[in-house]
Amino acid sequence: MNMEARHVLVVLKHKDKWLLTRHSVRGIEFPGGKAEEGETIQDAAIRETIEETGVTITDLVKFAEYVVVSNVTFCKAVFTAQVVSIDENPQLHETEGALWMTDEELNECDELSFHMKDAGMPKIRKWVENYV
Repeated sequence: MNMEARHVLVVLKHKDKWLLTRHSVRGIEFPGGKAEEGETIQDAAIRETIEETGVTITDLVKFAEYVVVSNVTFCKAVFTAQVVSIDENPQLHETEGALWMTDEELNECDELSFHMKDAGMPKIRKWVENYV
């Protein structure tokens, strides 16, 4: 299936902790979302991360794409990045802000969204760990 990625997922580890957020409906997950009209997927990844966590990122590296099959099938680009700054009191959209978790905390978390339980997620996390 040849489909342009218009959704983004940002998977990054900073100071040995994963950047996550708690979505008000789905639960704990990596930040991400959909590119807006006229926006590049790189700009969408930066914007979504700021909006959902208050964390500003740079040096994006796109390392994967995958197709999500649901009511509306779409392609998601997966990025990792470097942290520039962390706003401790951000204006948030749809989430409760940044959650920083160690490997152990993430592995044992029972509040993960269904996105985080996808069979490809361990490979994605491993790629980021090897990249860092």
